Amino acid sequence: MNVTIAPTLLKGTITPPPSKSQAHRLLIAAALSGGVSTISNLARSQDIDATCRCLSALGVRLEEAGPGTVRVHGLGAALAERGPAPLLDCGESGSTLRFLIPVALLAGGQASFTGRGRLMERPLKPYEDLFREKGISWDLKDGVLTVSGRLAPGEHRLPGDVSSQFFSGLLFALPLLAGDSLLASTTRLESVGYVNMTRQAMAAFGVETRWTREGIFIPGNQTYRPADRAVEADWSQAAFWYAARGTGSDVAVTGMDEGSIQGDRVILDWGRLLRDAPLSNGVRGPIWGRARRGPVQLPPDVPRRYAVSIGVSQAPDLVPPLAAWGALTPGCDLYIKNAGRLRLKESDRLSAVTEVLSALGAEVVEEPDRLFIRGRETLPGGVTVDSHNDHRIAMMAAIAATRCERPVTVTGAECVAKSYPNFWEDYERLGGKLERR
Repeated sequence: MNVTIAPTLLKGTITPPPSKSQAHRLLIAAALSGGVSTISNLARSQDIDATCRCLSALGVRLEEAGPGTVRVHGLGAALAERGPAPLLDCGESGSTLRFLIPVALLAGGQASFTGRGRLMERPLKPYEDLFREKGISWDLKDGVLTVSGRLAPGEHRLPGDVSSQFFSGLLFALPLLAGDSLLASTTRLESVGYVNMTRQAMAAFGVETRWTREGIFIPGNQTYRPADRAVEADWSQAAFWYAARGTGSDVAVTGMDEGSIQGDRVILDWGRLLRDAPLSNGVRGPIWGRARRGPVQLPPDVPRRYAVSIGVSQAPDLVPPLAAWGALTPGCDLYIKNAGRLRLKESDRLSAVTEVLSALGAEVVEEPDRLFIRGRETLPGGVTVDSHNDHRIAMMAAIAATRCERPVTVTGAECVAKSYPNFWEDYERLGGKLERR
Protein backbone atom coordinates (compact mmCIF):
# COMPACT_ATOMS: atom_id res chain seq x y z
CA MET A 1 0.00 0.00 0.00
CA ASN A 2 1.13 3.52 -0.81
CA VAL A 3 -0.20 6.59 1.00
CA THR A 4 -0.06 10.15 -0.26
CA ILE A 5 -0.12 12.73 2.51
CA ALA A 6 -1.40 16.25 1.92
CA PRO A 7 0.53 18.47 4.33
CA THR A 8 -1.55 19.64 7.25
CA LEU A 9 -0.91 20.03 10.95
CA LEU A 10 -2.54 17.49 13.24
CA LYS A 11 -4.92 18.33 16.06
CA GLY A 12 -6.57 16.31 18.80
CA THR A 13 -5.93 13.86 21.62
CA ILE A 14 -4.22 10.52 21.15
CA THR A 15 -3.49 7.59 23.43
CA PRO A 16 -0.65 5.51 21.91
CA PRO A 17 -1.09 1.75 21.65
CA PRO A 18 0.04 -0.62 24.40
CA SER A 19 3.74 -1.30 24.65
CA LYS A 20 4.88 -4.00 22.25
CA SER A 21 8.09 -4.44 24.25
CA GLN A 22 6.25 -4.99 27.51
CA ALA A 23 3.67 -7.27 25.87
CA HIS A 24 6.35 -9.66 24.56
CA ARG A 25 7.82 -9.92 28.05
CA LEU A 26 4.55 -10.43 29.91
CA LEU A 27 3.39 -13.10 27.47
CA ILE A 28 6.64 -15.07 27.78
CA ALA A 29 6.73 -14.80 31.59
CA ALA A 30 3.11 -15.97 31.71
CA ALA A 31 3.92 -18.89 29.39
CA LEU A 32 6.72 -19.97 31.74
CA SER A 33 4.44 -19.97 34.77
CA GLY A 34 2.74 -23.09 36.00
CA GLY A 35 -0.83 -21.82 35.79
CA VAL A 36 -3.27 -19.45 34.14
CA SER A 37 -2.43 -15.76 33.74
CA THR A 38 -4.41 -12.94 32.13
CA ILE A 39 -2.67 -10.28 30.03
CA SER A 40 -4.94 -7.32 29.30
CA ASN A 41 -4.65 -4.12 27.24
CA LEU A 42 -2.80 -6.15 24.63
CA ALA A 43 -2.60 -4.72 21.11
CA ARG A 44 -2.16 -7.27 18.36
CA SER A 45 0.55 -6.48 15.82
CA GLN A 46 2.65 -8.64 13.54
CA ASP A 47 5.41 -8.87 16.14
CA ILE A 48 3.06 -9.79 19.00
CA ASP A 49 1.32 -12.30 16.74
CA ALA A 50 4.74 -13.87 16.09
CA THR A 51 5.39 -14.34 19.81
CA CYS A 52 1.90 -15.78 20.36
CA ARG A 53 2.34 -18.13 17.39
CA CYS A 54 5.69 -19.42 18.68
CA LEU A 55 4.43 -19.88 22.23
CA SER A 56 1.49 -21.87 20.88
CA ALA A 57 3.88 -24.04 18.88
CA LEU A 58 5.77 -24.75 22.10
CA GLY A 59 2.54 -26.03 23.65
CA VAL A 60 1.32 -22.95 25.50
CA ARG A 61 -2.45 -22.46 25.19
CA LEU A 62 -3.48 -18.86 24.48
CA GLU A 63 -7.17 -18.14 24.87
CA GLU A 64 -8.85 -14.93 23.74
CA ALA A 65 -10.75 -13.61 26.76
CA GLY A 66 -12.23 -10.40 25.39
CA PRO A 67 -11.00 -7.38 23.44
CA GLY A 68 -7.30 -6.91 24.07
CA THR A 69 -7.21 -9.69 26.65
CA VAL A 70 -5.47 -13.07 26.44
CA ARG A 71 -5.58 -15.86 28.97
CA VAL A 72 -2.26 -17.71 28.99
CA HIS A 73 -2.18 -21.32 30.17
CA GLY A 74 1.48 -21.58 31.17
CA LEU A 75 3.48 -24.78 31.03
CA GLY A 76 5.89 -24.21 33.89
CA ALA A 77 8.11 -27.24 34.50
CA ALA A 78 6.18 -29.19 31.86
CA LEU A 79 7.94 -27.16 29.16
CA ALA A 80 11.13 -29.15 29.71
CA GLU A 81 9.25 -32.40 29.18
CA ARG A 82 7.80 -31.67 25.76
CA GLY A 83 10.74 -32.83 23.66
CA PRO A 84 12.25 -30.99 20.66
CA ALA A 85 10.34 -27.90 19.57
CA PRO A 86 8.85 -27.65 16.06
CA LEU A 87 9.98 -25.05 13.53
CA LEU A 88 9.13 -21.67 15.09
CA ASP A 89 8.18 -18.90 12.65
CA CYS A 90 9.21 -15.57 14.17
CA GLY A 91 8.00 -13.41 11.27
CA GLU A 92 10.08 -10.24 11.30
CA SER A 93 10.27 -9.97 15.08
CA GLY A 94 13.78 -9.78 16.46
CA SER A 95 12.39 -9.78 20.00
CA THR A 96 10.53 -13.04 19.40
CA LEU A 97 13.58 -14.77 17.96
CA ARG A 98 16.12 -13.61 20.51
CA PHE A 99 13.85 -14.04 23.52
CA LEU A 100 12.72 -17.55 22.61
CA ILE A 101 15.99 -19.22 21.57
CA PRO A 102 17.06 -19.88 25.20
CA VAL A 103 13.45 -20.61 26.23
CA ALA A 104 13.03 -23.19 23.47
CA LEU A 105 16.21 -24.94 24.59
CA LEU A 106 14.38 -25.73 27.82
CA ALA A 107 11.87 -27.72 25.78
CA GLY A 108 13.81 -30.86 24.93
CA GLY A 109 17.11 -29.17 24.16
CA GLN A 110 16.48 -28.63 20.45
CA ALA A 111 14.61 -26.01 18.43
CA SER A 112 14.50 -24.54 14.94
CA PHE A 113 13.61 -20.98 13.97
CA THR A 114 12.86 -19.13 10.77
CA GLY A 115 11.61 -15.67 9.84
CA ARG A 116 10.92 -13.20 7.05
CA GLY A 117 12.42 -10.01 5.70
CA ARG A 118 15.88 -9.30 7.13
CA LEU A 119 15.24 -11.19 10.37
CA MET A 120 17.57 -14.15 9.85
CA GLU A 121 20.29 -11.79 8.59
CA ARG A 122 20.19 -9.67 11.74
CA PRO A 123 22.95 -10.26 14.32
CA LEU A 124 22.85 -13.50 16.31
CA LYS A 125 26.57 -13.89 16.88
CA PRO A 126 26.48 -13.17 20.65
CA TYR A 127 24.32 -16.27 21.09
CA GLU A 128 26.32 -18.29 18.56
CA ASP A 129 29.64 -17.61 20.29
CA LEU A 130 28.23 -18.19 23.76
CA PHE A 131 26.42 -21.39 22.83
CA ARG A 132 29.40 -22.89 21.03
CA GLU A 133 31.48 -22.14 24.12
CA LYS A 134 28.86 -23.95 26.23
CA GLY A 135 28.70 -26.97 23.90
CA ILE A 136 25.34 -26.11 22.32
CA SER A 137 25.12 -26.88 18.60
CA TRP A 138 24.35 -23.91 16.32
CA ASP A 139 23.47 -24.26 12.63
CA LEU A 140 22.08 -21.43 10.48
CA LYS A 141 21.44 -22.54 6.92
CA ASP A 142 19.03 -21.36 4.20
CA GLY A 143 17.20 -19.06 6.59
CA VAL A 144 16.61 -21.72 9.25
CA LEU A 145 18.44 -21.73 12.58
CA THR A 146 18.68 -25.00 14.51
CA VAL A 147 20.05 -25.08 18.05
CA SER A 148 20.57 -28.25 20.04
CA GLY A 149 21.88 -28.80 23.55
CA ARG A 150 21.16 -27.94 27.14
CA LEU A 151 21.52 -24.65 28.91
CA ALA A 152 23.54 -24.97 32.09
CA PRO A 153 23.68 -22.66 35.09
CA GLY A 154 26.83 -20.68 35.73
CA GLU A 155 28.55 -17.66 34.25
CA HIS A 156 27.37 -16.39 30.88
CA ARG A 157 29.31 -13.55 29.26
CA LEU A 158 28.36 -11.86 25.99
CA PRO A 159 28.75 -8.41 24.41
CA GLY A 160 26.19 -5.79 25.37
CA ASP A 161 26.68 -3.44 22.43
CA VAL A 162 24.80 -5.50 19.81
CA SER A 163 21.34 -5.91 21.34
CA SER A 164 20.00 -6.14 24.87
CA GLN A 165 17.57 -8.79 23.60
CA PHE A 166 20.25 -11.48 24.04
CA PHE A 167 20.39 -10.65 27.74
CA SER A 168 16.60 -10.73 28.02
CA GLY A 169 16.36 -14.14 26.37
CA LEU A 170 18.84 -15.65 28.81
CA LEU A 171 17.19 -13.87 31.73
CA PHE A 172 13.91 -15.63 31.00
CA ALA A 173 15.47 -19.12 30.93
CA LEU A 174 18.29 -19.14 33.48
CA PRO A 175 16.16 -18.91 36.67
CA LEU A 176 14.56 -22.26 35.79
CA LEU A 177 17.89 -24.13 35.87
CA ALA A 178 19.12 -26.10 38.86
CA GLY A 179 21.84 -23.66 39.91
CA ASP A 180 22.67 -19.98 40.19
CA SER A 181 23.87 -17.97 37.20
CA LEU A 182 25.65 -14.71 36.46
CA LEU A 183 24.85 -12.80 33.28
CA ALA A 184 27.62 -10.33 32.45
CA SER A 185 28.44 -7.99 29.59
CA THR A 186 31.90 -7.93 28.06
CA THR A 187 31.26 -4.39 26.77
CA ARG A 188 29.23 -1.42 27.92
CA LEU A 189 25.65 -2.67 28.08
CA GLU A 190 23.39 -0.61 25.83
CA SER A 191 19.58 -0.33 26.11
CA VAL A 192 19.76 -1.10 29.84
CA GLY A 193 16.16 0.08 30.14
CA TYR A 194 14.97 -2.87 28.08
CA VAL A 195 16.87 -5.31 30.32
CA ASN A 196 15.20 -3.75 33.32
CA MET A 197 11.82 -4.10 31.60
CA THR A 198 12.52 -7.84 31.35
CA ARG A 199 13.49 -8.02 35.01
CA GLN A 200 10.34 -6.10 35.94
CA ALA A 201 8.14 -8.53 33.97
CA MET A 202 9.88 -11.51 35.59
CA ALA A 203 9.41 -9.99 39.05
CA ALA A 204 5.69 -9.62 38.36
CA PHE A 205 5.61 -13.40 37.95
CA GLY A 206 7.64 -14.08 41.10
CA VAL A 207 11.17 -14.48 39.69
CA GLU A 208 14.07 -12.69 41.36
CA THR A 209 17.17 -11.21 39.74
CA ARG A 210 19.51 -8.50 40.96
CA TRP A 211 22.28 -6.29 39.68
CA THR A 212 25.76 -6.78 41.14
CA ARG A 213 29.10 -5.21 40.31
CA GLU A 214 29.84 -8.19 38.05
CA GLY A 215 26.50 -8.28 36.22
CA ILE A 216 23.03 -9.69 36.87
CA PHE A 217 22.85 -12.42 39.50
CA ILE A 218 20.11 -14.98 38.79
CA PRO A 219 19.25 -17.49 41.53
CA GLY A 220 18.39 -20.92 40.18
CA ASN A 221 15.58 -23.34 41.02
CA GLN A 222 12.98 -20.59 40.72
CA THR A 223 9.40 -20.91 39.54
CA TYR A 224 7.32 -18.45 37.55
CA ARG A 225 3.98 -17.93 39.28
CA PRO A 226 0.76 -17.01 37.40
CA ALA A 227 -0.22 -13.34 37.51
CA ASP A 228 -2.68 -10.95 35.90
CA ARG A 229 -1.10 -7.89 34.31
CA ALA A 230 -2.13 -5.02 32.03
CA VAL A 231 0.22 -3.71 29.32
CA GLU A 232 1.03 -0.02 29.66
CA ALA A 233 1.09 2.47 26.77
CA ASP A 234 4.12 2.43 24.49
CA TRP A 235 6.63 5.26 24.81
CA SER A 236 8.40 4.33 21.55
CA GLN A 237 5.15 4.89 19.62
CA ALA A 238 4.21 7.93 21.69
CA ALA A 239 7.47 9.51 20.55
CA PHE A 240 6.06 10.08 17.06
CA TRP A 241 3.11 12.04 18.46
CA TYR A 242 5.40 14.03 20.75
CA ALA A 243 7.50 14.83 17.68
CA ALA A 244 4.35 15.99 15.87
CA ARG A 245 3.50 18.22 18.83
CA GLY A 246 7.07 19.51 19.01
CA THR A 247 6.99 20.51 15.34
CA GLY A 248 3.77 22.50 15.46
CA SER A 249 0.80 20.14 15.63
CA ASP A 250 -1.73 20.61 18.42
CA VAL A 251 -1.57 17.01 19.64
CA ALA A 252 -2.18 16.03 23.27
CA VAL A 253 -0.70 12.66 24.22
CA THR A 254 -2.62 10.92 26.99
CA GLY A 255 -2.45 7.66 28.90
CA MET A 256 1.31 7.72 29.44
CA ASP A 257 3.01 6.75 32.70
CA GLU A 258 5.84 9.21 33.25
CA GLY A 259 7.16 6.91 35.98
CA SER A 260 7.40 4.00 33.54
CA ILE A 261 10.53 1.88 33.42
CA GLN A 262 10.43 2.06 29.60
CA GLY A 263 13.67 3.66 28.50
CA ASP A 264 12.01 5.41 25.55
CA ARG A 265 10.26 7.88 27.85
CA VAL A 266 13.54 9.80 27.54
CA ILE A 267 11.92 11.37 24.45
CA LEU A 268 10.45 13.95 26.84
CA ASP A 269 13.93 14.97 27.99
CA TRP A 270 15.23 15.05 24.45
CA GLY A 271 12.32 17.20 23.36
CA ARG A 272 13.09 19.67 26.14
CA LEU A 273 16.67 19.84 24.89
CA LEU A 274 15.46 20.68 21.40
CA ARG A 275 13.04 23.38 22.49
CA ASP A 276 13.41 24.47 26.10
CA ALA A 277 16.90 23.89 27.49
CA PRO A 278 18.78 27.12 28.38
CA LEU A 279 21.48 28.17 25.97
CA SER A 280 25.12 28.36 27.02
CA ASN A 281 27.14 30.18 24.38
CA GLY A 282 24.76 28.93 21.72
CA VAL A 283 25.11 25.28 22.75
CA ARG A 284 22.58 22.93 24.36
CA GLY A 285 24.33 19.83 25.57
CA PRO A 286 27.89 18.64 24.80
CA ILE A 287 29.12 18.41 21.24
CA TRP A 288 31.23 15.54 19.96
CA GLY A 289 34.53 16.77 18.56
CA ARG A 290 35.59 20.37 19.08
CA ALA A 291 33.03 22.44 21.02
CA ARG A 292 31.92 25.77 19.65
CA ARG A 293 32.90 28.88 21.59
CA GLY A 294 29.81 30.96 21.02
CA PRO A 295 26.87 31.24 18.65
CA VAL A 296 27.29 30.28 15.02
CA GLN A 297 28.03 33.44 13.02
CA LEU A 298 25.29 33.94 10.44
CA PRO A 299 23.99 36.94 8.49
CA PRO A 300 21.58 39.18 10.46
CA ASP A 301 18.49 37.93 8.59
CA VAL A 302 19.18 34.26 9.48
CA PRO A 303 17.88 33.02 12.88
CA ARG A 304 20.59 32.40 15.48
CA ARG A 305 21.51 28.72 15.52
CA TYR A 306 22.26 26.47 18.46
CA ALA A 307 23.51 22.91 18.77
CA VAL A 308 22.08 19.89 20.58
CA SER A 309 24.03 16.65 20.96
CA ILE A 310 22.16 13.47 21.95
CA GLY A 311 23.65 10.00 22.46
CA VAL A 312 21.04 7.39 21.59
CA SER A 313 22.73 4.12 22.59
CA GLN A 314 20.19 3.49 25.38
CA ALA A 315 17.12 4.27 23.26
CA PRO A 316 17.97 3.67 19.58
CA ASP A 317 14.35 3.18 18.47
CA LEU A 318 13.74 6.88 19.10
CA VAL A 319 16.04 8.02 16.31
CA PRO A 320 13.36 8.26 13.56
CA PRO A 321 10.97 10.52 15.53
CA LEU A 322 13.91 12.45 16.99
CA ALA A 323 15.37 13.00 13.52
CA ALA A 324 12.06 14.33 12.17
CA TRP A 325 11.74 16.58 15.21
CA GLY A 326 15.25 17.93 14.74
CA ALA A 327 14.81 18.46 11.00
CA LEU A 328 11.80 20.71 11.75
CA THR A 329 13.23 22.67 14.69
CA PRO A 330 14.38 25.93 13.11
CA GLY A 331 17.75 27.17 14.27
CA CYS A 332 18.76 23.79 15.73
CA ASP A 333 21.81 21.79 14.70
CA LEU A 334 21.07 18.30 16.00
CA TYR A 335 23.85 15.76 16.46
CA ILE A 336 22.60 12.18 16.95
CA LYS A 337 25.52 10.02 18.08
CA ASN A 338 26.28 6.44 19.23
CA ALA A 339 23.72 5.18 16.71
CA GLY A 340 25.63 2.49 14.82
CA ARG A 341 23.32 -0.33 15.96
CA LEU A 342 20.54 1.21 13.86
CA ARG A 343 22.17 -0.26 10.77
CA LEU A 344 21.07 -3.70 12.00
CA LYS A 345 17.32 -3.06 12.35
CA GLU A 346 14.48 -3.85 9.93
CA SER A 347 16.40 -1.61 7.54
CA ASP A 348 19.75 0.11 7.72
CA ARG A 349 17.91 2.70 9.74
CA LEU A 350 20.64 5.36 9.72
CA SER A 351 20.80 5.21 5.94
CA ALA A 352 17.00 5.10 5.63
CA VAL A 353 16.52 8.13 7.91
CA THR A 354 19.09 10.04 5.85
CA GLU A 355 17.57 9.04 2.51
CA VAL A 356 13.97 9.85 3.44
CA LEU A 357 14.57 13.15 5.23
CA SER A 358 17.00 14.28 2.52
CA ALA A 359 14.42 13.51 -0.16
CA LEU A 360 11.91 15.66 1.73
CA GLY A 361 14.43 18.50 1.64
CA ALA A 362 16.16 18.27 5.02
CA GLU A 363 19.87 18.81 5.42
CA VAL A 364 21.25 15.54 6.82
CA VAL A 365 24.84 14.32 7.00
CA GLU A 366 25.31 10.61 7.69
CA GLU A 367 28.43 9.17 9.31
CA PRO A 368 29.12 5.56 10.38
CA ASP A 369 27.44 5.87 13.78
CA ARG A 370 25.91 9.35 13.85
CA LEU A 371 23.80 11.89 12.02
CA PHE A 372 23.97 15.67 11.76
CA ILE A 373 20.64 17.37 11.01
CA ARG A 374 20.18 21.09 10.44
CA GLY A 375 16.70 22.17 11.45
CA ARG A 376 14.44 24.45 9.45
CA GLU A 377 10.87 25.76 9.55
CA THR A 378 9.44 23.60 6.76
CA LEU A 379 10.56 21.04 4.17
CA PRO A 380 9.79 21.21 0.43
CA GLY A 381 8.30 17.70 0.11
CA GLY A 382 6.63 16.93 -3.22
CA VAL A 383 8.35 13.54 -3.53
CA THR A 384 7.81 9.81 -3.17
CA VAL A 385 9.83 8.12 -0.44
CA ASP A 386 10.42 4.45 0.31
CA SER A 387 9.49 3.10 3.75
CA HIS A 388 12.24 0.46 3.39
CA ASN A 389 9.71 -1.98 4.86
CA ASP A 390 10.49 -0.36 8.21
CA HIS A 391 7.56 0.69 10.39
CA ARG A 392 9.49 3.46 12.12
CA ILE A 393 10.68 4.98 8.84
CA ALA A 394 7.09 5.09 7.50
CA MET A 395 5.87 6.81 10.67
CA MET A 396 8.79 9.25 10.60
CA ALA A 397 7.90 10.25 7.04
CA ALA A 398 4.28 10.80 8.06
CA ILE A 399 5.23 13.14 10.91
CA ALA A 400 7.68 15.07 8.75
CA ALA A 401 5.02 15.38 6.01
CA THR A 402 2.87 17.54 8.31
CA ARG A 403 5.40 20.35 7.82
CA CYS A 404 6.12 19.86 4.13
CA GLU A 405 5.09 22.38 1.49
CA ARG A 406 3.88 19.79 -1.03
CA PRO A 407 2.36 16.29 -0.76
CA VAL A 408 4.49 13.30 0.19
CA THR A 409 3.91 9.71 -0.94
CA VAL A 410 5.16 6.85 1.24
CA THR A 411 5.51 3.47 -0.47
CA GLY A 412 5.09 0.23 1.45
CA ALA A 413 3.10 2.08 4.09
CA GLU A 414 1.46 -1.14 5.32
CA CYS A 415 4.71 -1.95 7.15
CA VAL A 416 3.37 -0.05 10.20
CA ALA A 417 1.42 -3.26 10.97
CA LYS A 418 4.63 -4.63 12.47
CA SER A 419 4.14 -2.54 15.60
CA TYR A 420 1.26 -0.06 15.18
CA PRO A 421 -1.45 -1.45 12.85
CA ASN A 422 -3.82 1.48 13.47
CA PHE A 423 -1.25 4.20 12.87
CA TRP A 424 -2.79 5.52 9.66
CA GLU A 425 -6.30 5.49 11.15
CA ASP A 426 -5.04 7.42 14.19
CA TYR A 427 -3.23 9.84 11.87
CA GLU A 428 -6.47 10.53 9.99
CA ARG A 429 -8.43 10.86 13.24
CA LEU A 430 -6.05 13.69 14.18
CA GLY A 431 -6.88 15.46 10.92
CA GLY A 432 -4.18 13.99 8.69
CA LYS A 433 -5.16 13.91 5.02
CA LEU A 434 -4.30 10.62 3.33
CA GLU A 435 -5.00 8.99 0.01
CA ARG A 436 -4.42 5.21 -0.03
CA ARG A 437 -3.74 3.21 -3.16
